[in-house]
Amino acid sequence: MVLGKVKSFTISYDCLNDSNVPVFSSGDCVSGRVIIEVTGEIRVKSLKIHAKGFAKVRWTESRNAGSNTAYTQNYTEELEYLNHKEILIGHERDDDNSEEGLTTIHSGRHEFAFSFELPQTPLATSFEGKHGSVRYWVKAELHRPWLLPMKTKKEFTVFEHIDINTPVLLSPQAGTKDKTLCCWFCTSGPISLSAKIERKGYTPGESIQIFAEIENCSSRMVVPKAAIYQTQTFYAKGKMKEVKQLVANLRGESLSSGKTETWSGKMLKIPPVSPSILDCSIIRVEYSLMVYVDIPGAINLSLNLPLVIGTIPLHPFGSRTSSVSSQCSMSWLGLPERPEAPPSYLEIVTEEQRQSCLDVQVVREELNGPLFAYIHEFRFQPPPLYSEIDPNPDHDSRTEERRLDACPSR
Repeated sequence: MVLGKVKSFTISYDCLNDSNVPVFSSGDCVSGRVIIEVTGEIRVKSLKIHAKGFAKVRWTESRNAGSNTAYTQNYTEELEYLNHKEILIGHERDDDNSEEGLTTIHSGRHEFAFSFELPQTPLATSFEGKHGSVRYWVKAELHRPWLLPMKTKKEFTVFEHIDINTPVLLSPQAGTKDKTLCCWFCTSGPISLSAKIERKGYTPGESIQIFAEIENCSSRMVVPKAAIYQTQTFYAKGKMKEVKQLVANLRGESLSSGKTETWSGKMLKIPPVSPSILDCSIIRVEYSLMVYVDIPGAINLSLNLPLVIGTIPLHPFGSRTSSVSSQCSMSWLGLPERPEAPPSYLEIVTEEQRQSCLDVQVVREELNGPLFAYIHEFRFQPPPLYSEIDPNPDHDSRTEERRLDACPSR
């Protein structure tokens, strides 16, 4: 009997989205299939999967230990997020080559389903950095007697969602700085910079509206600029490694001496970037908006405004969920800070409805007395005018207030 051969051995995921990209979050069920295509019959001891998720950090540093000797110090750290094993065919033991307990797979294409649940605890978002990464994958192993195991691996993406519709991420960010240039014994006038943005949280594809004012009282020509930076920070063995990368930037008009430039919502678009990673103990990914003045021959005058890149975009009028930040956010967007008054009574209840209700005949023997007369008369009367301050305070309440004010202290 001539045994068949494995033509293909792959893994396929059941995607939760319409883009056919395997993206999951903590608590989601990851499901898929191991696909085996064979020519002829094969005998299998076992088919297993192993799902893993790790955050890993690694970098090296060269150190001198004397005048002629040097050595390399390795810094590594690892954090496990997922470790799941499952047997799809056969049994756990694969160290023997006995013919007992084998499963026959016939010629053709065969699919073996698997599923497992990601941990409910927060997971780190998938990430590829210069000195570390966060990766999730499923590895399948096909064991056959007298042959080396066949292996295949396929990664999937995990997003730990960040909802920017929170009071902290909806709060405006602002700052002010100035700088005086000195050249030997001569001192020129100051350069001042003020900048603000409407909120701290954004999602990729959005544009940041930058409001800024730059005043140049120095004798030099300066250029206002803005840039988004990504900062990757890696931690291992008590040490830290930081990498800063430019994400997007823009340039304003050159500003001569004595001139002022104002940015009234200058737009800077966020390109497709990885979300912020804030909860991983060995890898952090943070963002900031730097608004700065490029000064030739001197250190730039800069303002750093922190950003958080999230995954859940801004809801319509979502900023009204907070009290202080909502008023600030609405004023930035040009929306009224006070809510509109409700519709008038005449827009809700017509005169015909009111008259028909007042003309209803009621049997006085069943309902009699001053209480019913009060309810019947005012049940369809207009509500009081919308106002936070009573325009017609009650006379008795004013009299009572005067009495309280006149009461001597004891």
